[in-house]
Amino acid sequence: MTEAQPPHPQQAHQTSRHSLAILTLGAIGVVYGDIGTSPLYAFREALAQTSADGISRPEILGVLSLALWALIVVVTLKYVAFLMRMDNNGEGGVLSLMALAERATNRKWPIVLLLGATGAALFYGDAIITPALSVLSAVEGLRTIPGMESMSGPMILGVTLGILAGLFAVQARGTAGIAAFFGPVCLVWFAALAALGLWHIADAPAILEAFNPLYAVRFLLENGVSGLFVLGAVFLTVTGAEALIADMGHFGASPIRIGWLGLVWPALTLNYLGQGAMALKALAAAEASGQALANADWFFLMAPDALRAPLVVLATLATIIASQAVITGAYSLTHQAIALGLLPRLAIRQTSERQMGQIYIPAVNWLLLAGVVVLVLGFGSSSAMAAAYGIAVTGTMVVTTCLAFIIAWRHWHWEPVWAALLIAPFLALDVFFFGANILRVTEGGWVPLVTAAAIGLVIFTWLRGRKAALERQQEQGVLLDEMAVALAARPPVLIEGTAVFLTQDLANAPAALLHNLKHNKVLHRCSIVLKVQTKDRPWVDPADRLSLERLDANFVRARLSYGYMDRIDVPSDLARSEGLLARPGGTSFFVGRSAIRFASRPSLPRWMTVIYMFLHRNASDPTAYFAIPPNRVVELGSQIEL
Repeated sequence: MTEAQPPHPQQAHQTSRHSLAILTLGAIGVVYGDIGTSPLYAFREALAQTSADGISRPEILGVLSLALWALIVVVTLKYVAFLMRMDNNGEGGVLSLMALAERATNRKWPIVLLLGATGAALFYGDAIITPALSVLSAVEGLRTIPGMESMSGPMILGVTLGILAGLFAVQARGTAGIAAFFGPVCLVWFAALAALGLWHIADAPAILEAFNPLYAVRFLLENGVSGLFVLGAVFLTVTGAEALIADMGHFGASPIRIGWLGLVWPALTLNYLGQGAMALKALAAAEASGQALANADWFFLMAPDALRAPLVVLATLATIIASQAVITGAYSLTHQAIALGLLPRLAIRQTSERQMGQIYIPAVNWLLLAGVVVLVLGFGSSSAMAAAYGIAVTGTMVVTTCLAFIIAWRHWHWEPVWAALLIAPFLALDVFFFGANILRVTEGGWVPLVTAAAIGLVIFTWLRGRKAALERQQEQGVLLDEMAVALAARPPVLIEGTAVFLTQDLANAPAALLHNLKHNKVLHRCSIVLKVQTKDRPWVDPADRLSLERLDANFVRARLSYGYMDRIDVPSDLARSEGLLARPGGTSFFVGRSAIRFASRPSLPRWMTVIYMFLHRNASDPTAYFAIPPNRVVELGSQIEL
């Protein structure tokens, strides 16, 4: 057999370029689905805030200038040029930034955990609004097709709900098979955006003046409070920017940057310019006839009548892809939150044998669908729903910027003054956008806030409840070292085999071990007291996961460490230590199944204990989460009074 030759440098370069192209195409299909569908409604909704007395030329140029510079400053400068450098071993997103900041501060700053939990909670508000708003705005385009102008509202809602129900229903089967179509469809979508924009810029070339930021500044100064309402609607142009950092672990920074700079940003810019040019042309026609210009569905009207129906179909496909990206993001965020201890365990199913990131979480899926249905039926139109969109996204951006400051200061070791000088303009802009969106709370902005508050309450209760339960167990526990000495002096009956006792506290003997000694009056020849913990980084090398400390001939204290993106498999990782599980009699895993009861001297407020009881009781089976075969598990019950 001949020795394999290394690839020729030119061949390796071609392979690298091919992989980069594939990753860039995938990023275009997944990362930019949300921000890529904003032209459906963003310009229309921003102009709607100024259209009460008719739309004027300064208003068109001012709104468009705000939109163009939002794309430049928020997405290109803040996310692409700055935040994408803040990866946690290649992973991004608000919880990855939280984990990186916690590592940099040695977990001693509670504000880091608060910011991460707040960002995660706000994301769920975004996750229910994005599918509802994007799909509904696309289906509403049916009314712009000649002959379908009179399509009723209930019919629009019915089609929208049918599409969304089908989308959520297929999640259990996984999306690996259809994900390959996301990139090509979105490639066609962005090409269509650019083509429509270029076509209509010729109608009013003066629209290019909107690149002058003075139009944006003058518009805000002249319109006062109403200008802030417009600014809140303009922010719809950058919703979805968080995906640039959240999906870095899937595609890498370079493909995402290439996709934005080479295609997405130019296509969005051209399309918004085209919509503005079309509005200027319509304004000239209205002024010639002595009428005021009314707002319109500018995006779909850009296409000629013959192409209107295909454009609606393409827009619907694009919004389905955008919704799929948000749904998948909710699964991924939930998986990270569970691993980091922010949420109780939920049933997680792997939907692909080849791709680790392809997961399905039934509880999250159906709760999202319920929220989406309520929003569609409650608001009834994309215009009514648009007010609810910005608050969750701007809130998450404020959180991300605050975490970025902590990372630059404590992890990159920048001087705090220089870090503040760089990040302060971004934070000021985020707070400005957030304030503009807060003005629309009564119009629907309360929806993501209520959703985030509910998720935040769950996270806070779970963290407090787990801490209180662990403290109560420690108060009633027996030190493992002392028990090992006592059993060595007066050993019980020893039986063959290995017993693995799962615990959260390695200092004390697990309740399952004490119950086994009390009721069965036997001890396995090898008893492993095991704690499974999650590190503040996404991956832990399999060779570095297991650490062992032998107490005596019968007891071993063990620790398994995983990253928050790792797949947990306790039996396989324990087996990496030669001889640890290879004993006569086999291996049994003992799990303590604790029941929460009210204490005479409560550790928590009663209402919090009730919520924690519900979360604890409905958490998924730990044996499934740890990949332990059910036929090797022994459950022993205990009670914890809180």
